[in-house]
Amino acid sequence: MKLVLQAVIGSIAIHVIFTVGLMVVGYIKTKNYKPNLAEKWDATVVVLQDEVVFGKIISPSFGLLSIMGVAVILGFIIFTLKMGRR
Repeated sequence: MKLVLQAVIGSIAIHVIFTVGLMVVGYIKTKNYKPNLAEKWDATVVVLQDEVVFGKIISPSFGLLSIMGVAVILGFIIFTLKMGRR
């Protein structure tokens, strides 16, 4: 039971670190973006939408399967390392 708990906690930690990392990279790219309007000024005018939405929608089942898949892999790694120590 301890192995399963360690694997699930590790999987959740990996997913949180990955998600936070993506958010930090997106924030840095957004803050450092400098549009080059001088080159684009002569282009034709295109009407764009007024609203912007940031985010990504994934199904809850995919998220659960992802966490469980990584937990199985981590469980196998932890089990292998424990057997190697003996």
